[in-house]
Amino acid sequence: MTGVDKRSMLKDHVRDIRIKENMTVGELVGQMRGMGGFSAQNMVTGIDIVGDMLADKKSFNFLSFPADIIATGMRGMIADSVKNFDAIVTTCGTLDHDIAKAHGGKYSKGSFEADDNKLLKLNIYRLGNIFIERDEYGLELEESFSQIMDDIYNSKEYRGEYSPSELLREFGKRIKDEHSILRQAYLHNVPVFVPGIVDGAFGTQLVLFSQRRKFKLDLIKDEKALSDIAFDNKTTGALMVGGGISKHHVIWWNQFKGGLDYAVYITTASQYDGSLSGARLTEAVSWGKVKEKAKYVTIDGDATIILPVMYAALGI
Repeated sequence: MTGVDKRSMLKDHVRDIRIKENMTVGELVGQMRGMGGFSAQNMVTGIDIVGDMLADKKSFNFLSFPADIIATGMRGMIADSVKNFDAIVTTCGTLDHDIAKAHGGKYSKGSFEADDNKLLKLNIYRLGNIFIERDEYGLELEESFSQIMDDIYNSKEYRGEYSPSELLREFGKRIKDEHSILRQAYLHNVPVFVPGIVDGAFGTQLVLFSQRRKFKLDLIKDEKALSDIAFDNKTTGALMVGGGISKHHVIWWNQFKGGLDYAVYITTASQYDGSLSGARLTEAVSWGKVKEKAKYVTIDGDATIILPVMYAALGI
């Protein structure tokens, strides 16, 4: 704060928002620009940064997110937005949920306070406050995976060795559900990177498939592809939802080009345990993963609330 005078610090006054009948999301966000808010102020900043990022035709833009939000009803919204980005980075569970739901898997509203011992006896999985009947997830995925993977294996183009992103493109090619993330990624030629692809049901099915068919997974090829993106693009940006491996793979490879030029991160995690999920983007600046002069903001809050508002305001 050194060198900043008092008058300049107090010049941007807080203005009350007024809710009007039939107000649009855009109008609401417009009013929110004048409020102080807490996370609201950062959300509005994030909307502006993502808008600038998507408008910058020279910027190669990432969307990263973990699997849990795909179980909540945000899958279709994420799928619709794929075309606005140049690459997706996510976790294995996203594949599990996307494929299960693409083939009829049904999830139900539940409760954080449910009796998990009772759910176990009823063959119901609990994901936060989402209930998933065991057959709607595991069995649905196993059957769908086997059908698609056998079709890939029996095709004339089968090579026996794929990078994860190449294999997922083949899955997207064969999935018929237009609300599928993998399907939309295929249709819009957006690579889907899953660095932890064996960490979930999809990965387990790959292991089982490799025991009865000739198949190899080339993880290094995708890492090389991410490296090439970093070195081949002077300007890069990212909208990152949640932390962990999906966030880290985006910021890690971008450090080799001097850092992201645009970065928006949504999280509910605390930074005081030293976790990557809790780490604010300012910490990434110290590593050179986000440029010092980049447009960036960390938004504290639940992505199932924040992201739909951001998407609606941006029209993506």
